[in-house]
Amino acid sequence: MFTLRKNERFGQEIKKSRFLASAGPVGTEEEARRFIAGNGSQEAGHNCWAFRIGDLHRFNDDGEPGGTAGRPILQAIEGQEFDRVAVVVSRWFGGVLLGAGGLVRAYGGTAAACLRAAEREPIIAFATLSVTCAFADEARIRAGLGAFPATLVETRGFSPDGVRLRVRTPEARLDDVIRMLTDISRGQADIRPGEG
Repeated sequence: MFTLRKNERFGQEIKKSRFLASAGPVGTEEEARRFIAGNGSQEAGHNCWAFRIGDLHRFNDDGEPGGTAGRPILQAIEGQEFDRVAVVVSRWFGGVLLGAGGLVRAYGGTAAACLRAAEREPIIAFATLSVTCAFADEARIRAGLGAFPATLVETRGFSPDGVRLRVRTPEARLDDVIRMLTDISRGQADIRPGEG
């Protein structure tokens, strides 16, 4: 799956109607709704939109016939394997009726062209571990974790016997990280999934 590196715009004219797509990365429904509100045009006859954030997806036809605008925009997002993305397609009517099929192609096609032109960024799923280790192992553990790209370590607390760390690492490397933590601590570290 991918998200967008930055906002993107794409415009085209179809049978005298002007279509302008704006796409952007979003992390929450609130961000998506802010993006939609900020990227629709007051002068346009319709500002149709869709967004997808994980399993959450919404779309709106903004007065166009049902299923001819919002759903095709969502299909463009999903068809190009995007997530955490919102797209608004504004339409200025040019006097020629496009019909239901024409609207589906125009809205979906404009959204798809906008997304094809955008810079993609892969979405990396992360896992979090709570690790309690002896003070003597902490420096070696931090050094070992430094070999894993995109892995973050932070101190979460202390006990008389050691230190509690929060480790955030890409899910794809989770087994390797757990194996390394176990090896460095000679099996003495308490390693638990989640924040702990």
